[in-house]
Amino acid sequence: MEIKVTVKQLGRKHPVLSEQKLEIMYDDSRISLDDLLQLIVQQQVEAFNAQSFELEDTDYTKIPSENYLNILTDTGKAGFGSIYNEKKANLQKAQENAIQAFEDGMFAVFYNDEQLENLSETIDLSLEHTFTFIRLTFLAGSYW
Repeated sequence: MEIKVTVKQLGRKHPVLSEQKLEIMYDDSRISLDDLLQLIVQQQVEAFNAQSFELEDTDYTKIPSENYLNILTDTGKAGFGSIYNEKKANLQKAQENAIQAFEDGMFAVFYNDEQLENLSETIDLSLEHTFTFIRLTFLAGSYW
């Protein structure tokens, strides 16, 4: 099944990731938020682990093309295609981390502008609305 996802961060005018379509391994039209998060993490871990970890013999400068440079500066992250950590992602640990982060309020999930607050909440995927993930940031400082 294909779902639409966008990622935002508070304090930013533009989304961190514009709307993307993700293919998840699910056929039913109704799903719990818990299952949805686990399926999205599974898809992302599989995509990450499928990337090549081949080490290059020579170290050379990788310069992004002119049209790609604007996208990099808008998101605030410049990546040049190098992967320095050669470890594969652990699916079970990644799923546990995602669920724990949601329970701890590290991010919020919206489906068609309606916030999903409970992991057991049922979502109707047949409506084909966009999921919006908002990464929440906390203020730094002391309590006294």
